Amino acid sequence: MKRSVGQILGRAGIRIPLILWSIAVLYPIIWMFIGSLKSNAEIYRNPWGFPEILNWQNYVNAWSNYNIDTSVWNSLIVTLVGTLLTLLMAIPTAYAIERINFKGSKLLFTLYVSAMMIPMVLGWIPLFFLLSNIGLLDNVFGLAIVYSVSQLPFTIFVLTSFMSTIPKSLEEAASIDGMSPYGMLWKIITPLSMSGIITVTIMNAIQFWNEYFMALIFLNSSENYTLALAIDFISNEAQYTNAWGTLFASLIIAIIPVIVLYAIFQRRIAKGMTEGAIKG
Repeated sequence: MKRSVGQILGRAGIRIPLILWSIAVLYPIIWMFIGSLKSNAEIYRNPWGFPEILNWQNYVNAWSNYNIDTSVWNSLIVTLVGTLLTLLMAIPTAYAIERINFKGSKLLFTLYVSAMMIPMVLGWIPLFFLLSNIGLLDNVFGLAIVYSVSQLPFTIFVLTSFMSTIPKSLEEAASIDGMSPYGMLWKIITPLSMSGIITVTIMNAIQFWNEYFMALIFLNSSENYTLALAIDFISNEAQYTNAWGTLFASLIIAIIPVIVLYAIFQRRIAKGMTEGAIKG
């Protein structure tokens, strides 16, 4: 009896904080969704209640009148291009550091790991002038390049931990059969490191989609705004135009892709992080 009570208390001690944390996370999202379906009058009159009539016009206003459609497209370009560039640079680099013995490989890996400790804010001013000089300031592709470079150390760090556990005998057998190092990388190492690749891809994509400060610095014109900048603009406008329903609608539009992406790949992310922790 004492053992069963202890087990119940132990489970309750774990589950109750998790339930409270889930409520604290989900409640603002649910409240924001409900607010996106209200008129401005309803938001002021009954901010915590349900809408009397579902007002989908807020989504139409956000999509059309505040150019959320263009901002979504810009964020999609930045996220896809930035994520792809990060992988194209990180996968060969991680392979070279981990599997090819050359002088300075350990020093190079140390430099990449050390770069993770340097605040990105220290490079914003030099990057601003660099992008301006090469004509990529106020350009979504220039922003994508900055994003990819900023996440390169983290991506390399994760991928090297996965590649380190792949048996070298597979490469030796492939080398005997005449396969080139490039073939080993793309046909053997990359498929076997897919858990780590998927993990860093999703984490980088979410980071790029939600990023605000670098987009604020490197993008000037409204037609190049990412979703974070467009929402900030709507937030400033809402203070004077009372477009709170439109603001809530734009926030829902912004978080839906992230929620869907995480819901689909949550097991992959958990598995990849767990394997990475064990392998590292």
